[in-house]
Amino acid sequence: MSDSSFTLTPIGTIHSDFPDKFGVPRQPGLVKDARAWLTLEGEFADPLAVRGLDEFSHLWLTFIFHLSPQRWKPMVRPPRLGGNARMGVFASRSTHRPNRLGLSLVELLDIDTTAGVSLLLAGADLVDGTPVVDIKPYLPWTESRPDARAGFAPTAPIQHAVSFSSEAQAALDDHPHGASLRRLIVQVLSQDPRPAYRGHDDQRQYGVSLRDVNVRFHVEHEHEKGALRFCVDALERNS
Repeated sequence: MSDSSFTLTPIGTIHSDFPDKFGVPRQPGLVKDARAWLTLEGEFADPLAVRGLDEFSHLWLTFIFHLSPQRWKPMVRPPRLGGNARMGVFASRSTHRPNRLGLSLVELLDIDTTAGVSLLLAGADLVDGTPVVDIKPYLPWTESRPDARAGFAPTAPIQHAVSFSSEAQAALDDHPHGASLRRLIVQVLSQDPRPAYRGHDDQRQYGVSLRDVNVRFHVEHEHEKGALRFCVDALERNS
């Protein structure tokens, strides 16, 4: 085995709707109204480096799980298995992996080269401040494999219902971007962002930061086959 090591230099930083890890979608594309800017930095903020990129609709981003511990784990507990069953880290998309490298497929909405280089992205599953180390265009004719086996995650996660209290709806009505914020909240909560491995307390009120608000919510009702209804109790503007 070679003892060589490699140094990765971030090419830019993500500025996203997710100030904290809690609430970040567990896969890209699940929250379609999530928006993020990837701002290229230093020598990489060169418009020549993105020439032709606007001809592609989707991009692969290679990034660093910078908020995860540097020590990796050979066994992890995937949320899709309830947070209790263990799998090998290489059979998962856990953040607790060697080199803390992540891979995300995002939609490219716009490229701004008026002052440096910034890419507007949709469907990103990236926390604010994430360092990005590479960008590659997505090629559907070779990278889309609908007949591939997906192990313990063969289908998309169940979508849960979301309702709003009158107080929360009033706060949305007063928000300058209330309509898009409401869609974002629904898409995030419908994935059930609560940590699976800690167990769930249906009497507890949770809080998740999205854009400039803290969303307070609880489980209002549990349906058959694991379907839930979340109720948004209040929105608190972050200072």
